[in-house]
Amino acid sequence: MVNVKQVKPVGITDTILRDAHQSLLATRMRTEDMLPVAEKLDGMGFHSLEVWGGATFDTTYRFLDEDPWERLRTLKKHIKKTPLQMLLRGQNVVGYRHYADDVVEAFVTKAYENGMDIFRIFDALNDVRNMETAMRVTKRVGGHVQATICYTISPLHTNDGFVAMARQLAEMGADSICIKDMAGLLAPYDAYDLVSKMKAEIDLPIQLHSHYTSGMASVSYLKAIEAGVDVVDTAISTLSLGTSQPPTEALVAALRGTPRDPGLDLGQLSEVAKYFAGVRKRYRAFEGELMGVDTDVLTYQVPGGMISNLVSQLREQNALDRLAEVLQEVPRVRADLGYPPLVTPSSQFVGTQAVINVVVGERYKVVPKEIRAYVKGMYGRPPGSIDPEAREKILGSEESIDCRPADLLEPELEKAAAELDGLARAQEDVISYALFPQVVKEYLERQSVCGENQREREIVAAIAAVLAQQTNGKQVSPASGATRTRGITAWRLASRGQTMRGSGWR
Repeated sequence: MVNVKQVKPVGITDTILRDAHQSLLATRMRTEDMLPVAEKLDGMGFHSLEVWGGATFDTTYRFLDEDPWERLRTLKKHIKKTPLQMLLRGQNVVGYRHYADDVVEAFVTKAYENGMDIFRIFDALNDVRNMETAMRVTKRVGGHVQATICYTISPLHTNDGFVAMARQLAEMGADSICIKDMAGLLAPYDAYDLVSKMKAEIDLPIQLHSHYTSGMASVSYLKAIEAGVDVVDTAISTLSLGTSQPPTEALVAALRGTPRDPGLDLGQLSEVAKYFAGVRKRYRAFEGELMGVDTDVLTYQVPGGMISNLVSQLREQNALDRLAEVLQEVPRVRADLGYPPLVTPSSQFVGTQAVINVVVGERYKVVPKEIRAYVKGMYGRPPGSIDPEAREKILGSEESIDCRPADLLEPELEKAAAELDGLARAQEDVISYALFPQVVKEYLERQSVCGENQREREIVAAIAAVLAQQTNGKQVSPASGATRTRGITAWRLASRGQTMRGSGWR
């Protein structure tokens, strides 16, 4: 029965521009493939559009030779009515380690200035201390704080515990709460129970995010909607299912004519779906191996993206035939480490340790630095205690910390700016470099070379135009021999050829 307090349309956040292609196409979708339908998406009536954050930040630099900040600015120019949403990993920002507070503060501030509206903030361990800075700064600059709970199943995790965490996040200033079911583990009746309890306890909008990996997400969404959830995440059908979200069109059709009808037009959705069907064909080489349902996730709790990572690691070791052993080892490692939710970055280092344990043949004989840091407390407080035997093998007699990990970090931005040595075109470049030094520096160096080559071409063209005028005695338009760039004419370029390199930050 529908919660009488929530007889209103359910909101839809579409993930087609972020999580959908991150889940299915290895985060390879280029900005140019988003723009042709950006304005159409803007006019459909979505609650929000998820467009940024997660793995899309570093992959734009690493694989697409694009600037993620420019992507955000460009999308904001085309999407003016619908709020833009991002996924922010708390103190990890969009990276894979903890960063100093000055990096978090600068990132959130610039993200908001460049067009971000809703910040979905989570911590991989559900340690709210690691969410404090991001939440505080988001509130200060005027953004919407969507404080997020990573849903998982273990002997330590209960719906009552998640509700208690939601209450704590509400007290910290959250504007809404998101239940993030990254592995598709949330069963329908558990979804109903969890949402019902949250709605009874917290006077904030509740949003549900899930993945179709186990095949339960659509049914869980319907039960959550029945319980009064305010917003759910879906993906346009041509980039839905598998490890992505449930299809938008199916949910819209299922709710048509009910009090929770989101009011989206199926005809318009179909047009966008057809467009992305063509886009998907261009990225076929990047499609993951899991396109359907994987019920093994219900046993091993391994998200789809984590499975592909495990396969990659085993292939490198010529041990792909041992995948079944690794999948059995993952829950054991997770239990040893106090049952962390399997979401970035904990999913990466739990998976890596499981692979090492199987390939080496002895558990914890070889331990990555990330596991040592985790057990030491450098990622935050684990949900449960570390297995004593595993802890002894990993840390020996070394003590763990009990403070907020970022309290031990020195400011990073000033050092990052110095290391870039004039390469930064804007403060955003310094922030990006602090997050991913090698990748961003290589990108900026490529951009600098391309910029110099372009300037040289413009100068040569300008000089040629001047010479042509002198030789032929004709009046030549300054822009006829060179392309205008930001109001700079060929004449100015000819006289300022050696002073074009700007060093100021935007």
